[in-house]
Amino acid sequence: MENVLRPLIVIGGSLVLTLLVGWIVDLLLRRADQRHQGIPLWGLLRRCRLPLQFVMCVALLRGSYDRAEIADDHSEGIGQILTLVLIGSAAWLMMRIATAIVESSYSRYANAHRDPARVRRVRTQVTLIQRVVSAIVGTVAVAAMLLTFPAMRAAGASLLASAGILGIVAGVAAQSTLANMFAGLQIAFGDMVRLGDTVVVNGEWGTVDEITLTFLTVRTWDERRFTMPVSYFTSQPFENWSRGGVQMTGTVFFHLDHTAPVEEMRTKLRDILRECPAWDGRDYGLAVTDSTPNTMEVRALVTAKDADDVWTVRVTVREQMFRWLTTHHPYALPRVNTADAILPPSTAQANGAETHRSRTSTRGRMVEPPRTGRG
Repeated sequence: MENVLRPLIVIGGSLVLTLLVGWIVDLLLRRADQRHQGIPLWGLLRRCRLPLQFVMCVALLRGSYDRAEIADDHSEGIGQILTLVLIGSAAWLMMRIATAIVESSYSRYANAHRDPARVRRVRTQVTLIQRVVSAIVGTVAVAAMLLTFPAMRAAGASLLASAGILGIVAGVAAQSTLANMFAGLQIAFGDMVRLGDTVVVNGEWGTVDEITLTFLTVRTWDERRFTMPVSYFTSQPFENWSRGGVQMTGTVFFHLDHTAPVEEMRTKLRDILRECPAWDGRDYGLAVTDSTPNTMEVRALVTAKDADDVWTVRVTVREQMFRWLTTHHPYALPRVNTADAILPPSTAQANGAETHRSRTSTRGRMVEPPRTGRG
């Protein structure tokens, strides 16, 4: 009977105690979250309930397993497995806590500052910090798991003895990877590019969707993703439309006939922009910027608060302006002239006088009949 009750008491007691502690911790965090609604940390820490319970359960089982007297022949192997699970669950708990702290800090900063550029910069930095902390915790956890094996301890001592040579070899072998990692840190804390920035890379326009220590993802307007090494952004030129502010000025070009009503087009442009919600009201303008023998180039300038809105304003102006020209001023649209060229007045008068003299002289001269007969 004792052989049956003892394992039930050890395992059942560990599970009951784990569930009880988890419920108490969750209750305290819930009350703290309700009391401090402006601090999201307590609500985020509630995500740590599952890893916390896992750590407590494994720790209780690891500490009381010898008293349970279960599978004595395999006690050493089972104890080793519980130790490995305990290390992994502890690393999981630390990552969850670090993530909660980082997200809470970012949320408080975003609520306190209204500048979108600064918020995106901090978001990029805290995201990379979170990734670095997760990588360090994971590496330490794996190293701790390996050191629990006696054979790995001896191997670790020998590796430490030759750490200098291994460091040189690893540095040469992982040169590109290390370069990307340092470039990622430079991007995060150098404020070169941030999450949400509008960039133009290799002729493609898109938004920075993800930044890691080794690569950066740009999401284009048609939902494609470009994944590029972060070292590209520290060694190659690129356009960042969100740098120094997100307000933008856009252009719309029209190729029209030389008779197009430019003044009326300026008035129509003002009316179109007043009815367009994407226009920020800062500035607008319309001017003739170039001409060819057949057409003239008219440029309209519009402004908007960001790249997405300036695109909306441009397409709206282009569509409604062409519709208005087609309805009210169709002659202003470009066309191919197939008529005879109109000569200047002086040249036309001179040609007319020459033609008149030629006809007069022809009427006043007798024309001899052609000679026939033998010569």
